[in-house]
Amino acid sequence: MKKIFALVLAMLMMFSFAACGGNTTPETTDPATGSDAATDTAAKETVVVGYTIYEPMNYLDENGKLVGFDTELAEAVFGNLGYEVIFQEIEWSSKYTDLDSGTIDCVWNGFTANTADDDGVMRADKVDFSYNYMENRQVVVVKADSGIATAADLSGKFGVAESGSAGEAYAKEFEGVNFKGFIKQTECLTEISAGTADFAVVDAQLAKSYVGKGDYADLAIVEELSSDVEFYAIGFKKGSLLTANVNAQLEALAADGTISALAEKYGVANTAITDFSDQK
Repeated sequence: MKKIFALVLAMLMMFSFAACGGNTTPETTDPATGSDAATDTAAKETVVVGYTIYEPMNYLDENGKLVGFDTELAEAVFGNLGYEVIFQEIEWSSKYTDLDSGTIDCVWNGFTANTADDDGVMRADKVDFSYNYMENRQVVVVKADSGIATAADLSGKFGVAESGSAGEAYAKEFEGVNFKGFIKQTECLTEISAGTADFAVVDAQLAKSYVGKGDYADLAIVEELSSDVEFYAIGFKKGSLLTANVNAQLEALAADGTISALAEKYGVANTAITDFSDQK
């Protein structure tokens, strides 16, 4: 009888232990929302960065490796925060959908913060932005021999820009133009070279890297038609805990000279921002 009682007691203790401590799935924190979720630990040690290809922000070098100012700065920031970075190429017009669905954790790719989209809604009302980390402008690119020099010269002309971009919004401000959106900014430059469009509106950072060189040697920037200054920032889903953590890292990497070094490396030293004191 005593043996039977001891056996039953041992079995009860085993079941009790299993109930209290049998779930070995680790509790982890979502990098974007901070909410607890019992998921694979390795998956939660990654952060997905949405980007599009263009120099000098995110592009492929001669070995097919993704490089660029935004690429390396994202790796430095998230590396310090303990994340492995996964870069996910996106279509720019789908950036908000990708963020809201959780396909990506942030948009880090020359994302203009101080502007409205084509629907008239300010981008800052749709996403949480980090500190502004770089200045930019929208510029008009044409064939060097086009004769286009003023806004009046654009009337009746056919223009192109990246769909959903600040360039698209700026292009539509010119009166009397016909317009078409493309998936990539580089496609817009190709349209000008091919003679299938009269002008393109693209980021100044991109234009300075491509215009007048290689396949785009016959193109020129009409400086007089440039937009007012814009600011690049990193876009996060509303309420993301990553925003504050990334801002802290931007301050640290500015203080230790990392941002300045990357800016020199990628030719953006004149536009990179390293003092965030007025943005707090």
